[in-house]
Amino acid sequence: MPGSGELPAQQPTAIIGREAGLARLRALVDPVPRASQVLVVTGEAGMGKTVLLTSASDRARSAGMRVLSVTGRESESKLAFAGLHQLLRPVLSRAAALPGRQAQALLGALGLAADSVAADPLLTGVAVLALLSDLSERSGVLVVADDAHWLDRSSLDALAFAASRLDAERVVVLVGARGQAPPSGFDRGFAELHLGPLSVADAGRLLDAQPVPPRGPARTQVLAQAEGNPMALIELAKVIAEDPAASRRWAAEPLPLTDRLSAVLRSRFAALPEQAQAALVLAAVADGPDLSAAASHGGGPDALTLAPAERLGLVTVDGAGVQFSHPLVRSAIYHSAPFAQRAAAHRQLAHALHDQPDRRAWHLAAAALRPDEQVASLLEATAAQAQRRGGAAAAALAMERAAELSPDQKDRARRLVAAASIAVPTGQADWVQDLASRALAVTADPLLRMTARHDAGWAQAYSGQRSAAREALISVTEEAARDRPALAWDALADAAILVYHSGALKCRQAVSRALAFLEDQGAPAADNGPHRLWIRACIDPFGSRSELVRDLHQISRSPLDESALWRTGSAAWLLDESALAVTLLQDAMQRLQAPGRQGTSSPGLTALGWAYIDLGRWDDALQAAAEAADLAEANHMELIAAAADLIAATVLAMRADSAAAYRRADRALANADLAESGLLAARARRARGIAALADGSHLLAFTQLRQLFSDDGAPVHNIFSYLGVADIATAAVRADRRLEGQDVLERALSHLDGPASPRLEQLIARARGILADPDAAEAHFDKALSDPAGDQWPFERAQLRLDYAEWLRRRRRINDAKPVLTQALGTFRRLRARSWAQRAEAELRACGVAVADAPGEPDALWELTPQQRQIVRLASDGLTNREIGDRLFLSPRTVSSHLYRSFPKLGVTDRHQLRDVIARAGTPPLTHENAESDSALEPGKAIV
Repeated sequence: MPGSGELPAQQPTAIIGREAGLARLRALVDPVPRASQVLVVTGEAGMGKTVLLTSASDRARSAGMRVLSVTGRESESKLAFAGLHQLLRPVLSRAAALPGRQAQALLGALGLAADSVAADPLLTGVAVLALLSDLSERSGVLVVADDAHWLDRSSLDALAFAASRLDAERVVVLVGARGQAPPSGFDRGFAELHLGPLSVADAGRLLDAQPVPPRGPARTQVLAQAEGNPMALIELAKVIAEDPAASRRWAAEPLPLTDRLSAVLRSRFAALPEQAQAALVLAAVADGPDLSAAASHGGGPDALTLAPAERLGLVTVDGAGVQFSHPLVRSAIYHSAPFAQRAAAHRQLAHALHDQPDRRAWHLAAAALRPDEQVASLLEATAAQAQRRGGAAAAALAMERAAELSPDQKDRARRLVAAASIAVPTGQADWVQDLASRALAVTADPLLRMTARHDAGWAQAYSGQRSAAREALISVTEEAARDRPALAWDALADAAILVYHSGALKCRQAVSRALAFLEDQGAPAADNGPHRLWIRACIDPFGSRSELVRDLHQISRSPLDESALWRTGSAAWLLDESALAVTLLQDAMQRLQAPGRQGTSSPGLTALGWAYIDLGRWDDALQAAAEAADLAEANHMELIAAAADLIAATVLAMRADSAAAYRRADRALANADLAESGLLAARARRARGIAALADGSHLLAFTQLRQLFSDDGAPVHNIFSYLGVADIATAAVRADRRLEGQDVLERALSHLDGPASPRLEQLIARARGILADPDAAEAHFDKALSDPAGDQWPFERAQLRLDYAEWLRRRRRINDAKPVLTQALGTFRRLRARSWAQRAEAELRACGVAVADAPGEPDALWELTPQQRQIVRLASDGLTNREIGDRLFLSPRTVSSHLYRSFPKLGVTDRHQLRDVIARAGTPPLTHENAESDSALEPGKAIV
């Protein structure tokens, strides 16, 4: 099968050797699909990806589908949202019909907004999704992204985000990319089709289809040199037809396939007249739209000049302009020209693009042979514009090149530091670290060096080098303590995030020493109360609890900005002040509704998700986890994604959906470094342990939960390991490991650094009651139940009541057990904690109580998925599908599909009946409604 390197007239009528792949692509678009499909086509250059995608596009048009296409170009890979603009240009008029904030985000990203718009990768991706969904209402839509490896990162992210959320839409997405692996964003489980070399038989058939097929030894040499690559077979066959002796030279000059093809193309280029060569170099430098701009200024090549190149199959010339027959052709021509000729072409294009400053700046940069401040300044302005539009990668690339072209070393250092800071949200830790290291090598400026080391510390944390990250952040704290206290507090607060994530004693001690140093240096703590509270809550939540709780309530009554609200709310959660934590975190999110702030919200959403679990608001926890996962995907935060999975896994485990809980926990740990992430390890093991308890697999549960502590009792995480002590006790007794359970508990408590919170006191007392001899158990249960503060954590309180009531029944105190069991059962049913509800029902029956089934209406609602329940609730409040989709980051059609599938399960036929369903179910109203709500760490800096 020929690659896209041939003119249409020169291609054989049949596509040879790709019949199976072609059939697969055509089946995706004909007949028009009823639901979305995504397929990534990969393969080396010349394998025929473009031909397959073109054929699928033709079939889709014939079937009545609208086709939107984009081809990645190397020259545009550094321009923010250039690819997305090319893809959506034919339908941008439809953007006005999107919800206001989505339209604003999309037009702002494309540089088309009338007013300045804050960058928002999440809303941009949602806007692309909604636009495709709207288009699919009229007809099926095929989206084709060819040469996706050259698409700018911002466009690729937005398209991948939308593709991952397509559901019931009649939208097919086909992505073609060079190489073995899918491009960034499309490497998350999408279907793939890899095009390998043609078989010997198919390669022979393709050669036979050429105008002058090679014969004899020459044919053998072509087959050997081409290695099954369709484009190589065709191009090398042309060479043999023109120069039969070429095959003998190939045998004496072995070259890799790509080099061999490039050499063939360069020789063809060298044979052209001088004017044609110059025109081709200009076209290669322009690589698309820029050539049209040059032509409009009288500087572009004409068709007559390009005719010799067209006859050789290097380009096609038509009303759409000049198109290279294959990216390898453009690359070979570009690199064949001397630098001076390329530079002249770049300057010619820059002159023609005076009204497009970003493209002009990059052309001037490509023409620069030595540092040039004027060009560096233009690139710096380009970086600022790209950053405003949400193209962090493009902005950082522009700033990096500006630094390279800076004649003054101070400007170079300043721009390298700025590039490192801009690159943080991309999640490319190696790049951030490289930029910071290069800045450190060229500057002695204290502030620049500290800022660079701060960025480097983030990069090390994000790339798994958490010990090095901690050292870097602490060193910035110590150096900045006297003269730059704000920077010092910020750096130490970031180091505390590492403590929170690690939970390791060594890490806590290092940050504790740095805090003492910072305070000794007179860095004003009064102005940084939320910083200090957060840091101390991470390093010493038990030993200093009474003081910290007092400070917490004092700070929470003061006016706080978003950043302070996040830190204060998160500290409240770590200190088991769960209700206050929810209040503060929700307040922070309500203030951060403006586009452009979503990327900062993820740590707050995960903290809020855990706090919701603590308070028994499990549906809200699932919704917070879903939003955090969306934000993590849009902003490249793998640790946030893992935390979101573990929140969901914990709720699923408590609701006895064990298989789903295991899947989410395993996914969270797939890329996690457990040796340095005590948080992920503790949360995952507890979720898996609870799931095993719900299944009745008590030995498995004990094995999982036992790993929350080392053999000597040291916690895997200084806070979250202790939340599992009562679960360990339950599993130990039911697995007939009572003595081992007692030993684990006492060893673990010996490492507790101070008095426990009321919540932890309740858990410890319950654990001791479960493990105690029957005659001694009641004292522990009474102690736990005597503190009314325990009612704040309803599931844990209900578990305590269930364990106590079981003890009472076994002591034949039936009348005492009944009301306790009734209270517990009510809580379990409300939370849908099925396994624990069944235990409570069994105990009540053993007490002689006839237990009625749970009310029917809630059962119908709870048969839905969490997302469907959320959609039903919002629909019952009167929101339209479009409004629901805007809030939940779904397309309107997906919302409609979920409602369509939900109505029969709920026994309704109209959305107006949903309010009655919700009312009868008795489910609490949502208080966490803003899907774009946020906390206030910088984008990409979240380690939660």
